[in-house]
Amino acid sequence: MFMASASASLLLSSCSTYTTTSKSRLQSLYSDVSRQKHSNPTSYHAHVDWWKRTLEELVSRGWQAENTSPRKGKGIETEENPDNWSNKLVLGARRSLVDRLRYDGIGKPLGLGHTVADLRQTDALIALSQFLSSTASIYDPGWLPYRFASFFIGKPLWWAMEQFDLVKSEDSYSEAEIWKRVEGDYVLLKLVERAADVVDDSRGGMTLADSLHTVESFRNEFGSRVLPGVTLSETDTKVLLKYLERDRRILVCDQDVIKFITAGREEEVTVIDCGILELKTAVNNLQAQVVRIQHKIDETTTRISAALRQQQKSVALAHLRFKKSLEEVLTKRLGALQNLESTLMSVEMAAGDIEIMKTYEKSTTTLQAILSHPSLQRERVEETMDALAAANATAREVDDAIKIGSDMAAAEIDDSDLEAELKELVKEVENEKEEAEEWTVLEKLQSTAVPEHNPVQSPPMLDQHPVAAV
Repeated sequence: MFMASASASLLLSSCSTYTTTSKSRLQSLYSDVSRQKHSNPTSYHAHVDWWKRTLEELVSRGWQAENTSPRKGKGIETEENPDNWSNKLVLGARRSLVDRLRYDGIGKPLGLGHTVADLRQTDALIALSQFLSSTASIYDPGWLPYRFASFFIGKPLWWAMEQFDLVKSEDSYSEAEIWKRVEGDYVLLKLVERAADVVDDSRGGMTLADSLHTVESFRNEFGSRVLPGVTLSETDTKVLLKYLERDRRILVCDQDVIKFITAGREEEVTVIDCGILELKTAVNNLQAQVVRIQHKIDETTTRISAALRQQQKSVALAHLRFKKSLEEVLTKRLGALQNLESTLMSVEMAAGDIEIMKTYEKSTTTLQAILSHPSLQRERVEETMDALAAANATAREVDDAIKIGSDMAAAEIDDSDLEAELKELVKEVENEKEEAEEWTVLEKLQSTAVPEHNPVQSPPMLDQHPVAAV
């Protein structure tokens, strides 16, 4: 039975894509815009991107499991597998998805089938069966060969068939028809990448035992850590392991044995790895038994106290005997656990010694390869060093010759000649200074004003004689 519309709307409204979108915009996003794929591609791709982000957030938060419970009729479950709704990395794209996305005041998303079909053509949604069965990486350009065939062969052929009305284009299908074509389980690649990042970041500094897991122990350790607030399902775990092995290449899987690949270790599961994993599993099982036995002892102690308070001594005595038996079992289990932990530690140390010896062997081989280079042969080294010594001696001789030449040039210069030349320079400077002062005085004299005389009143020249009167 589906959740009430109000509860579904409350859950949807907590999604970030809903809280940041106005009601008018939601009405547009809930309408069928498949016709705009060619007439208004920008608006159409924005529509598809919004639904992509919405579905990713809802699925990663466990919305599929919370929003649906198994529906039964006459003791027979419906064709929808209820286990699919617990997935956090895989979207169960069914026709009922439209009903579960009903939003108060908006209604149902009318064009969701075409949106899923469009997302299916990209890496946003990948069919679950294809994702798990493919051996090629999803990042390999050659993966999904049908995509290339669809573009270079299928598309033109399909277009030609459409022209003769032999087939219909995907855009021309009604919403009910398109759902029949797209129904299925799809891996949400972005969520898988996010989960893989968490696993990859947590594998630093792993011991050999830490790097080994069974599928169950891997899910127990990482299932509740890769996405906040949820736990991965069995299907999610298979998808994540496939991605980590095939696409990230940080681990290898051999049936139920999982091994993280670290530097200096073999990139395959060995007999030693299987033995260490068995020891590790036994240790984990014993630790779980110890916890359960201790819990039973605590419960029995509580029952004994309650029986004594009610003065039921026979009951208290029976509980006490059971407690003593549990304590004996606990003592044996603790002893076995201590032995197994010591054995596991010894095996890990021995395996670590093997890795160290392999590193030594590689280092020795590398060093020998370097030392065997012709440039490092004894005769070549001595020849090179002799040539270097000769070159240094020649350089010293040249340097000494240059120093001697500089000293001789300095000795040929007489200091008395330098002093005489210096005195001449001083005299020239003093003469220039005196000439400058004389010119300054002369300029001042010339600048003094001389009084002008009227030629009529000027006195007669001395060499002129007065004219005698007639």
